[in-house]
Amino acid sequence: MTDKVKKVFSVLSTVLTVLIVAFTVFVMLFTIVSVTTVDKQDRTIFGYRMYIVMSDSMQDTFQAGDIIFSKAVTDDGSLEAGTIITFYSIDYDEVVTHMIRERTTYDGAPAYITYGTATGTNDETPVTASEVLGVYAFRLPKMGYFFNFLKTPAGYVCVILIPFLIVIAFIAVHFVRLISAYRKEKGKQEREARAAAEAAAAADREEAARLRAEMEELKARMAELTGSSAVGNGSSAPRQEDGASAGQDADGGKDGEGKEEK
Repeated sequence: MTDKVKKVFSVLSTVLTVLIVAFTVFVMLFTIVSVTTVDKQDRTIFGYRMYIVMSDSMQDTFQAGDIIFSKAVTDDGSLEAGTIITFYSIDYDEVVTHMIRERTTYDGAPAYITYGTATGTNDETPVTASEVLGVYAFRLPKMGYFFNFLKTPAGYVCVILIPFLIVIAFIAVHFVRLISAYRKEKGKQEREARAAAEAAAAADREEAARLRAEMEELKARMAELTGSSAVGNGSSAPRQEDGASAGQDADGGKDGEGKEEK
């Protein structure tokens, strides 16, 4: 496998790990929000309350399984006929989101007559201003089913536990690969260091052998020069003796001649 292919696989693995981690974190946060906020009258996100639609009484606007967002009311005077409000219903003993048909009074307080657009039938008890929780803003289609699934053990296992284990597995594999790469690199460096040391030792041995050879050659030359000098000294001594003898003979000859002349 070439370095380019390895690099591509490494990048893809990193991107996939990041995506899985991001998805897992998102789902975990999503689950926490759903458990602590959805259908909680006292919990808001940026001023919005979230509710899961349980029926199709307002199916022209939203359907069962949707998540709707209601904005807190700041001015009761803005509520008029045609406004969709979320309120606590005495009739159903739960939170309901219906449309206002008209304004009225109930027990001497301002109130609203509401109805479900699917049936067109008015709710039995008018809704007082204190019972209004918010005004319908927007919806997330069918996300309520997902929220409800998250609250189940199967949802926790599928959406939280399994992705978390996958992330752990990816991290473990990545860690093992890092350890393996570190060991390979360390082994490579050690092998290179040993090879360099062996090369240096071989170079030292070659240099030592070269120096020894030069020393041997130098010794041989010195021995040769010493031998030549000794031979030269030995041959010059007899010549001097011969010369001396010849001189003596010459002197003797002269003496003889002298004696003869006398």
